[in-house]
Amino acid sequence: MKYASFVLTWILVAVLLLSAVGCNGEIQSSDLMNGIRPQGGNGKNSDEAFLNHQWALSLELFSQSVQKSRKNNVLISPLSIQLALTMTANGAKGNTLSEMESVLGGTIPLTDLNAYLKSYSKNLPQGEKYKLNIANSIWFRDEEDRLTVEQDFLQKNADCFGAQIYKSAFDNQTLKDINLWVSENTDGMIDKILDEIHPDAVMYLINALVFDAEWEKVYDKSSVRDGAFTDINGVRQNATMMHSEESIYLEDGRATGFVKQYKNRKYSFAVLLPNTNVDLYDYINGLTAEELQNTLNNRQTTTVFATMPKFSYQYELSMNTVLAELGMPTAFSPQNADFSALGKSTRGNLYISNVLHKTFISVDELGTKAGAVTMVEMRDEAAPMDPKTVVLDRPFIFMILDNTTNLPVFIGVLTSLPQ
Repeated sequence: MKYASFVLTWILVAVLLLSAVGCNGEIQSSDLMNGIRPQGGNGKNSDEAFLNHQWALSLELFSQSVQKSRKNNVLISPLSIQLALTMTANGAKGNTLSEMESVLGGTIPLTDLNAYLKSYSKNLPQGEKYKLNIANSIWFRDEEDRLTVEQDFLQKNADCFGAQIYKSAFDNQTLKDINLWVSENTDGMIDKILDEIHPDAVMYLINALVFDAEWEKVYDKSSVRDGAFTDINGVRQNATMMHSEESIYLEDGRATGFVKQYKNRKYSFAVLLPNTNVDLYDYINGLTAEELQNTLNNRQTTTVFATMPKFSYQYELSMNTVLAELGMPTAFSPQNADFSALGKSTRGNLYISNVLHKTFISVDELGTKAGAVTMVEMRDEAAPMDPKTVVLDRPFIFMILDNTTNLPVFIGVLTSLPQ
């Protein structure tokens, strides 16, 4: 009997431990999608106007990010950045909206941009050996006496972007929930986006994007050999080099490259290597969307003996300065931002405090894995504090007030402390 009791006790302990693990692995925040149902609505198929602006925006974001991270590895997902910011723009008005529309859509109005992005995201190819998954979420502070969120704003982002919507206390559990959501929606490639929740933060709008595809022709063991790579400072590094024979060659007069296909040819990996007499940053700065499109469109079909290193790295950048310089500074102004279509706070004006972009990539013998997360943090501007000091160290008047009428029920004066 003692043995049976001992075993039963440990079974119960094990069940409790497993339950605790299960709870920690689940999002605890209230999912408001129970009340916000996507209502469909029409998308808009990609056309020349949309695609041309996507190219221009992608190159601008890349070029600006390179300038901010000079001599460092850079990796951005223009689509991830645009999705997170377009969700945010659905809460903007006035000059804030005009600037965001201009940066995110060029001459395309926000209503049309929503429709374009809805269709584009929905129609991205998926298959057994390749995938590109997109997820969006909105998290807002559960303080009704502080933050009021517009239902139309939530509905629009549910309709256009399938956004999951969470109302939460913005405490340590919310921090865990957000980072868990990010990890789950990037297949664990990016395990967290937040280290802490700022006390002035009232909303997070997050896009997560994950790409995973196998090469059409994977590298066999004989194609993978030791080699060397010379870094931006001229330092020679040991590398594992992968050798292949490709069939698409790229050349624009200042750089050469190749295209390597993924399984089923729904996605591909393109490379451009500046010529030895061309500075990398001069090349990037001089590159236009039209030139890059022409290079890719004028690809040559020929034998290419291609060699590239295995590599894997993470990248992180706050996009505030980049986006402000591209033409949307008002959204980041605590005083001038207008996000009244998003909601309102009793603490002060709503504005974007940070657009954080994190990415991961791994390129090896089998294929490529890449993840991206873009987080837009909204804060409310607390009124400027002008601290005062009152020291009751001499006679003073006091009152007990009726708050309905603001009349004193009691009023008195203290001239000395009773002994």
